[in-house]
Parts: sequence; C-alpha cells; structure tokens
Amino acid sequence: MTKRVRVRVSGRVQGVFFRVRCEQMARQRDLTGFVTNLPDGRVEAVFEGADGAVDAAVAWCREGPRGARVEAAEVSEEPPAGEREFRIR
Repeated sequence: MTKRVRVRVSGRVQGVFFRVRCEQMARQRDLTGFVTNLPDGRVEAVFEGADGAVDAAVAWCREGPRGARVEAAEVSEEPPAGEREFRIR
C-alpha cells in the first residue's frame, strides 16, 4: 500500500546536512518525494512509498543526522501523488 506524508521538522536542522542525509535515507528505502529548507528555519520533507518505509523515514526525521537537534516533527498524511523520484529542492 502506498502512503504519503509531509513532515515539518524544527530545531537545529539547517546547516547540518539534513537534506543531503534525508535524500540518501529516502532513496535507500525506495521512497519518492522531496526535502527542502523553509524560510522560517524548518526543514520540510514529503515521503511517498510503502507504509513501513514511510514510517521509518518519519522516525528518522524525529532524530535527524549527526549535528542536528530536532525539537519537533509535525506529520500530516496526504493522498499519494505518484512522485517518481526523491529530490532536494
């Protein structure tokens, strides 16, 4: 079953390679979507793929890469959009 979620992560999440590591993690799990920095200092990621892989990606976002300090991760589900790849915006 395909699932799609949007995650907005706050804390020290910009300037710590969050987007690069997120892209690597998502591709390893065969997820599609994107990750981007938001103007307010948060990072936003959209993951689409198998339920378990999406759940694992959300769990990863709650920790982030080494050097990050995640304070909160807001998660919302969305209808699948048929993304074809995972990319950094």
